[in-house]
Amino acid sequence: MQLKKLRDKIDTIDEKILGLLNQRASEVIKVGKLKKKKNIKTFSPEREAAMLNHLKKINEGIFSSTDVENVFREILSACRSQHSVLEIAYLGPQGTFTHLASMKKFGKKSKYLPTESISDVFDKVEKGEVDYGVVPIENSTEGVVNYTLDMFFVSTLSICAEITLNISQALCGKSLKRIKRVYSNPQVFAQCRKWISRSLKGAELVPVFSTAKAALKAKKDAYGACIGNKVLANIYDLKIIASSIEDSPNNYTRFLVIAKNDSFASGKDKTSILFSIKDKVGALYDVLYSFKSCSINLTKIESRPSKKKPWEYYFFVDIEGHRSFPFVKKALAKLKRNCIFIKILGSYPKES
Repeated sequence: MQLKKLRDKIDTIDEKILGLLNQRASEVIKVGKLKKKKNIKTFSPEREAAMLNHLKKINEGIFSSTDVENVFREILSACRSQHSVLEIAYLGPQGTFTHLASMKKFGKKSKYLPTESISDVFDKVEKGEVDYGVVPIENSTEGVVNYTLDMFFVSTLSICAEITLNISQALCGKSLKRIKRVYSNPQVFAQCRKWISRSLKGAELVPVFSTAKAALKAKKDAYGACIGNKVLANIYDLKIIASSIEDSPNNYTRFLVIAKNDSFASGKDKTSILFSIKDKVGALYDVLYSFKSCSINLTKIESRPSKKKPWEYYFFVDIEGHRSFPFVKKALAKLKRNCIFIKILGSYPKES
């Protein structure tokens, strides 16, 4: 009887939640119609970021901040789909970490289009074939994805959001005893270096462009296995032979959402900049002092060869603050005086 009473109480709560969800969806449809009339994009990264930050801040219940975000991401996706289904290009095939990051940001009600390369993601967004693209930019243990940085140098697209995903690797295949070849992305091999040397002695490591392609190859290879997210096992009919094989448990990959425009200010933002400096003594110091003098914190700085002239480099920098803020505008004006090239890649909500 006690169990029945508790279940009845839960059923009553669920009915109230359902009513509120439908009420919310009705209001979102009205917003969608208004946006369409004013030619405003359906997805507002700054609005969703501010909303989620507010909900996590006022949350005093049993749900963790992660639980709150996961639940409301799907609510946002389901409500948004009542008037518009977003199309997202990502580095495929299905089951890559980029695919998982895309779903984390846009929810299950969006349409996902896998591509064969990072450049294809940029190409589809630039041609207007999709609304947004998702690309990896850096891993906490193995560093930056250079190809993505290089694409920003030639692309006209902007960064409108970021996604951080906790990366846990698994060995998937048919049997541990029969493994002669292991397929995965080179960065993944590096993330699991110690486990591989200890548990897969003698196995050939075969690099491929994505973990999903690795799973496809492992599926066709009687003596093959792959390393990637454990969801690959379900998608490609493999067994999970070993889980959590990454060397560091604090393994995160950051992804960027690319679009034709960046985001409006959310109140908690980042701005990404690409620039090259004059060839003179103290040039980099002068550039960095532009930010220090305006009390702006740099969260990342990365250098890359320009590929135009030997020993010439450009720099990729993330700073705190939106490009529309006065102190950021002031810093960017100072920066221009010390650079031969500068490109603002976009301002977007900082993921907490």
